[in-house]
Amino acid sequence: MYNIVIIGNGISGITTARHVRKLSDHKITVISDETDHFFSRTALMYVYMGHMKYENIKPYEDWFWKKNRIDLKRAFVEKVDTEGKTLHFSGGETMAYDKLVIATGSKPNKFGWPGQDLEGVQGLYSYQDLETMEANTKNISRAVIVGGGLIGIEMAEMLRSRNIPVTFLVREESFWDNVLPNGESQMINRHIKEHHIDLRLATELKEIISDGNGRVKAVITGTGETIQCEFVGLTAGVSPNIGLLKGSGIETKRGVLVDPFLKTNIEDVYALGDCAEFLEPNGERKNIEQVWYTGRMMGEALARTLCDKPTKYEPGHWFNSAKFLDIEYQTYGWVWAKAKENEGDFYWEHKNGKICLRLRWEKSTGKLLGVNNFGFRLRHHAFDKWFKEGRTVDYALEHLKDANFDPELYKTYEAEIIAQFNRENGKNIQLKKKSWKRILDFVS
Repeated sequence: MYNIVIIGNGISGITTARHVRKLSDHKITVISDETDHFFSRTALMYVYMGHMKYENIKPYEDWFWKKNRIDLKRAFVEKVDTEGKTLHFSGGETMAYDKLVIATGSKPNKFGWPGQDLEGVQGLYSYQDLETMEANTKNISRAVIVGGGLIGIEMAEMLRSRNIPVTFLVREESFWDNVLPNGESQMINRHIKEHHIDLRLATELKEIISDGNGRVKAVITGTGETIQCEFVGLTAGVSPNIGLLKGSGIETKRGVLVDPFLKTNIEDVYALGDCAEFLEPNGERKNIEQVWYTGRMMGEALARTLCDKPTKYEPGHWFNSAKFLDIEYQTYGWVWAKAKENEGDFYWEHKNGKICLRLRWEKSTGKLLGVNNFGFRLRHHAFDKWFKEGRTVDYALEHLKDANFDPELYKTYEAEIIAQFNRENGKNIQLKKKSWKRILDFVS
């Protein structure tokens, strides 16, 4: 029986612990200095907005851990001694392990801006960040957010829920245009502005100004403009949280370097989730995958390896989802910001400017490569099956009703989408009726 110790109680670490317990009687200890229990990190914003309480975002009752013989330890690991297989805690205590799992997640990026450590300047990742934000945004008259990614737009929504005016500094020419094609990016630009958020595109932060007492009072942009504010949200991405590994002998680059089995260069030491960096990328995927569902999938694979059933991390076709204020977003397969030379590209947008669909396919074969959809829901299982079967874009459009996941009485757009596709591509695709038999096939 192994003594398995997991540093980090986020989705990656906890999924590993749960699946190890399903497969074995190994001793399991989960260490975190953030919270006593696992919580849904993606739901922190709803606690701030008053939609949920902290206890509502814990997926498991507090008794779950004891019942499942998963020991929880609230502590900060200062040093990892891989030769002695021992962890050293900040209070002087130590803990031995047989197998070690590093699941320490991410930390918000800082880029050396003058004033970035002033009171009232912070990122948003941990539960402590949420508590700090509660204190930092009381009775303020304006906030500035720096960085145009998903965390930035979540923070803007949080602040607007309390009627705090927000200026949003985005260095790109259009919101998230390194990920989204132009049509989708422009849609989100408009949507942000409609929510009374002062969106400043192609604008960088130069300096954060102190009020003389250690707190922020303004920022200066790259154009020299001064914007008065009492809160600055730094949301320019995150980096692997690996500072505790210094001197451990565990090889790192941006993250902890791992092979397809999530093994490090040190025997019996593994890493996964936001802090792991693959030595070789998995197809088109990035070496570091900082996405909730990939952390869960890594945990399931690693648990089998820890239980002497070596299992590669094989995530399958890329998918992701997010929410831009009121607009839901899903992506399946690969839709790059700009289509490649060998790719066909189709974009449909509803006249209300809040619903759209983009398809990409291989020009030579018609094989479907990717889809973006905003403002309506499509079934993940449908596209996963179609990608596996090598279906064409024509086939996907013919069967688009089967992929629609919106409730029965919602308005549908398939006929309008296909009509535009036919006009633009000289096709005569006919929409097939919805088939529950085919829908059930998606998950069989």
